[in-house]
Amino acid sequence: MKKLLLLLCLAGAAAAPLSARTVLAPEIPAVKADVLRVNNRPAEADRLFRSEAVEKKIQEIVRQLTNLRLAWMFVNCFPNTIDTTVHYTESDAQGLPDTFVYTGDIHAMWLRDSGAQVFPYVRLAPQDKHLQRMLAGVVLRQFRCINIDPYANAFNYAPNPDGEWQKDLTAMKPELHERKWEIDSLCYVIRLAYEYWRVTGDDSIFGASWLQAIQHILATFRDQQRKDGHGSYTFRRLTERASDTMIIDGIGAPVKPVGLIASAFRPSDDATTLLFLVPSNFMAVTQLRHAAEILTQVNRRDDLAAQCQALAEEVQQALNKYAVNMHPKYGPIYAYEVDGFGNQLLMDDANVPSLLAMAYLGDVSVSDPIYQNTRRFVWSEDNPYFFRGRAGEGIGGPHIGYDMPWPMSIMMRAFTSTDDAEIKACIEMLMRTDAGTGFMHESFHKDDPARFTRKWFAWQNTLFGELIIKLIDDGKLPLLNSITL
Repeated sequence: MKKLLLLLCLAGAAAAPLSARTVLAPEIPAVKADVLRVNNRPAEADRLFRSEAVEKKIQEIVRQLTNLRLAWMFVNCFPNTIDTTVHYTESDAQGLPDTFVYTGDIHAMWLRDSGAQVFPYVRLAPQDKHLQRMLAGVVLRQFRCINIDPYANAFNYAPNPDGEWQKDLTAMKPELHERKWEIDSLCYVIRLAYEYWRVTGDDSIFGASWLQAIQHILATFRDQQRKDGHGSYTFRRLTERASDTMIIDGIGAPVKPVGLIASAFRPSDDATTLLFLVPSNFMAVTQLRHAAEILTQVNRRDDLAAQCQALAEEVQQALNKYAVNMHPKYGPIYAYEVDGFGNQLLMDDANVPSLLAMAYLGDVSVSDPIYQNTRRFVWSEDNPYFFRGRAGEGIGGPHIGYDMPWPMSIMMRAFTSTDDAEIKACIEMLMRTDAGTGFMHESFHKDDPARFTRKWFAWQNTLFGELIIKLIDDGKLPLLNSITL
C-alpha cells in the first residue's frame, strides 16, 4: 500500500504546485529520500508551455513504473522541452503559429535539436489540438529558417547583428546564430514535418514556404555534391579549437565527386575530417524520399518529387559503393566518413545521426548485417571515441574530448537493441550517471558522473522520455520494473 501511495503521489506531481510535490522513498535505501522528495520540473506557473496530452502521458507512464527513481527521472525529463525551451506565439502576420525552441542553456534554435526535441510529442498531437498547433509552429519556423539560409545550423529568435558568431568568415546574417553547414540540419526539418503530417493528417503546413524550402534543400544538397568545383559554401573562424573551423581557406579537405553530399560539420558541430559524412548521407536518402511522398500526395508536384527521388537514389548508390569498409575483425562495417578517393575514417560520434543511430532513425534495418557489424565495432575500444570506466561506458567525440561518454549514445544503444540484458544495462547506466540530478547531461566522465557538461540540454532529456515510452510500448515494462537501483 505504501508503494502504491508513493506512485500516486509521483503521478500527481506533474500537475501539483512546487510546494505540494512531496514524494518520500524510505523503501529504497540506495536512493536518498531527499532525491525523490520533489520532482525537478519548474513550478507550473513558470512552465513555458502546457499540454494536457503530455501531462496525461506522464501520469500513465508513472502509474506503470514501480521503480520510483526511474519514474522520477521520467517525470523530470520527458516534459523538459515544453517546460523550459518552447516559445510559442500566434503573432505571425498571417495568423499562423510560430514556435521558437531553445536548445537549452544556449538560447538559439538549432534545426537539428529543435526537430529532435519536439519529435516525441508528435504522437500525442491528435489528442491535444493546442499541442498540435505548437508543433505546427515549430515546422513553419524551421521552413522560414531554411529560406533565410539553408547552410545555417542555428538561428536567433530575432535578428542580432551583435551575435556571438557574427564575425565568422562566412556569409553571416543577423538572423543566424551560427552558420555551420551540416546535412542533418535540413534532414531533421523534413523528418519532423513528415512525422507531423503522418500522425495528424494536417497538410496545411505544406504551403509556399515549404515549397521554397524544399527547393533550397535540393539546391544545397546538389551544391555540396561538389560536382562543379568546391561548392558555394566556405567557413572560417578565429579559434583555438581546430574542430571549430574548416581547413584550406574554409573549403575543407578534398573530395572526389561520386554522388555523395559533403557536410562541412558533424551533428556535434565539429568539422568533418573527410567531408562525406556517412550517417548524414543515409539520413538524407530517407528524408528525400519522405519529401517526395509529401510533394506527390499533398502538393501534386511530381516534378519536385522526381528530383528528390533521383537524388536519393544517387546518394544511395554512392553509399553502397563507397561507405562500406572490410574490417579485419568485424567484417563489412560502415565507415563514419569517406572522401570518394578510397579513404575512410573508422569511428563513431555520439551525436545523432551517428552510425549507431542509423537504425533508430530508420535509415537502415536493425537486422542489416553490416549495421550489426558496425554496431559491435562502435561499442568497443576499436572505436577511438568509445570510453569505458568505473561509472559507465559509451561513445563520446572530439566535441568534449577524452573519457567523456554521452548519455545520448547509451540511449541509442538501447533504442537499437533486441537484447533485454543490454537494454536493462543501458537504463541502469543512465540512472547511475545522472549525478543525482534526475536529468540527462551532454556528457559525463567515465569514472565520475559528477563531472558532467551542460546541466540543461533539453534534447537528451526528452529523448530519455521517448526511450522509456518506447520500451513500455514494446512490452518491456517488466524489464524496467525489474531494475532495483
